[in-house]
Amino acid sequence: MIHGKKVVAIIPARFASTRFPGKPLVDLGGKPMIQRTYERVKSVKGFDRIVIATDDQRIFEVAVGFGAEVMMTADTHLTGTDRCAEVLSRLGETVDYVVNIQGDEPFIEPEQLREVASGFASGAPVLTLIKKITDNETLFNTNTPKVIRDKEGHALYFSRQTIPFLRGVEPSDWLNKHTFYKHIGLYAYRADILPGLSALKPTSLELAESLEQLRWIQNGIQIKAIETQFETIGIDSPEDLEKIQKMGLI
Repeated sequence: MIHGKKVVAIIPARFASTRFPGKPLVDLGGKPMIQRTYERVKSVKGFDRIVIATDDQRIFEVAVGFGAEVMMTADTHLTGTDRCAEVLSRLGETVDYVVNIQGDEPFIEPEQLREVASGFASGAPVLTLIKKITDNETLFNTNTPKVIRDKEGHALYFSRQTIPFLRGVEPSDWLNKHTFYKHIGLYAYRADILPGLSALKPTSLELAESLEQLRWIQNGIQIKAIETQFETIGIDSPEDLEKIQKMGLI
């Protein structure tokens, strides 16, 4: 139990990846990436279950080998949300929230999981994390989704473009004139709405930006965006892995 809620952590892990095939099984300091991610999640007390969800037999066998609970899921899922929804449907028990931790986040800070969990008391349908942007490279990087919120902390919009646009201000001065936030792709879903989320069809905004969360917003589903001070270090490509090795993190 976390904050009085029954919570299941699910770690979706695909072998097929356009930019980095076999990524969950890549060696990080003597352990596969998926094991490093699992151990980070396990270090947070209070999850009622932690389940690795995969469509690949190799990942399944490795996960069983290091003692994780793992489920084979359909190979037709387009998103981690869909994979989480299948696992939820097969748990055979009632839970309050499902936390989706990407399998390529072996350096996720346990505190970030606690920060997401702090929003459970609000009863929000979906919770996620955002972080203040402090450099221009991130601010104008279209691979880094940005987010704007309302006064209650609910996401108004996500974009690969820099939002909001500062009219009459030189881009080099934007960080001095406004506080910008980037999105960190850690999600928690209220269990009763997760099946419905998975059933939604892609929307025009999602297809335009290639951001799944816009599907939910366009369908009127609120996303509570909680600010974190912790950086996230994901591994999306072999180049990212090289950077991690040079940083001495593994």
